Amino acid sequence: MSAALLDAVSAFVASQGGGEGYFPMPMAGVHVLRSFHEVEANHALYRPSLCVVVQGGKQFLYGDQQLDYGTMQALVVSMDMPATGRIVAASADEPFIGVTIDFDPAVLRDVLEHLDTPPALPAGEAPAMFVEDISTALAETIARLVRLAETPQAIPVLYPAIQREIYFWLLTGPHGREICRLALPETHLTRIAKAIKMLREQYSKALPVELLASAAGMSNSSFHQHFKALTSMTPLQYQKQLRLLEARRLMMSDAFTVSDAAYRVGYESVSQFSREYSRAFGTAPKRDSTKLRAWSPEPMLA
Repeated sequence: MSAALLDAVSAFVASQGGGEGYFPMPMAGVHVLRSFHEVEANHALYRPSLCVVVQGGKQFLYGDQQLDYGTMQALVVSMDMPATGRIVAASADEPFIGVTIDFDPAVLRDVLEHLDTPPALPAGEAPAMFVEDISTALAETIARLVRLAETPQAIPVLYPAIQREIYFWLLTGPHGREICRLALPETHLTRIAKAIKMLREQYSKALPVELLASAAGMSNSSFHQHFKALTSMTPLQYQKQLRLLEARRLMMSDAFTVSDAAYRVGYESVSQFSREYSRAFGTAPKRDSTKLRAWSPEPMLA
């Protein structure tokens, strides 16, 4: 089925004028990426989604973890995660091609409730990002999703059914236990997600761990343990990533100065901001923002 999925995606890109870049599909939360060359370090906040590699290879870094995946594999992102993605296998003859599908927890929950034998939750805490192989059945379903763009009038009728089918194959697949955590209301993942929502909304403020743990309905020690297991970061490290990503966006799209961006996201010292920015992104903030204005990848804080 990899050939059929590749043909479907290639035909869609051709219908959009061809070339390389991001190609949003008519279905909300679905887009295609094609690149003829390797792409270095795109720092972004990634939403819960299924990121399928149809051809080529990609690498993700989050916290102290590295994930590599290639043709007919997918990255599953189960909560908002600051991470660095790079395309590591692409050429003019065999471009990188990927399809990203955002998760809808409400629909996922409904599919889960209709399974005769729903997957049991994993015994331990699984990371919020992991790689899984794409089955033939799932590849066939995604190919039909992509081909649906050829008949826009059919999307409102057929897309909900195809979306449910995708969730069915994921929930009944080898990582169904991990994926079902997105749908259940009182898992450690959904509790930590409540604290992450607070961090996203108030990233520029100093948020005590006690406040975040309370939002998650956990003790301080349990909150620390599960937050680190899921994100491979401490809450402070996570908040720092959010601040730096937003500062980067402000300098690129809103033309903030380095000092203005630093103060806007909560830093009291511009020199500390510059040090941490350089450590995170590999270059000084002013130089980086100049480069980014000339070339803008996917959104950095969406």
